[in-house]
Order: sequence, then structure tokens, then C-alpha cells
Amino acid sequence: MHTSPIEVQKALKDMDYPASKEDLIKHAKKRDAGKEVMEDLKELPEKQYNNAADVSKEFKGD
Repeated sequence: MHTSPIEVQKALKDMDYPASKEDLIKHAKKRDAGKEVMEDLKELPEKQYNNAADVSKEFKGD
């Protein structure tokens, strides 16, 4: 991962959960997320994310 979880959460503000990886990417794109945020979202596992904490968990340990 290239960016901080905080930057990712900013890009996903007002996201309706649960959401798929594709939903997260579409939402971030609409909010004009930066290149690094978009790259990180594309690296997320394909699964259902129930809330922002689920997304943040994928960034831990980096």
C-alpha cells in the first residue's frame, strides 16, 4: 500500500456500506481520489466490506 488509511477514508467519505471492491473504486473516482489512493484500492482483496473499519484493516501492518 502506498498511502495512509486516512487518505483512503477521505476518498471513501459518505460511502454506502456494505460495498464491494468495485463499489469502493467507483466512489473514490467520483470524489477525485488521488492516483496513490486509487492504486491502493485496486490492490484490495475482492470481498464485501461492511464498513470503513473493514477497509482500514487491509492497510494495517504496512
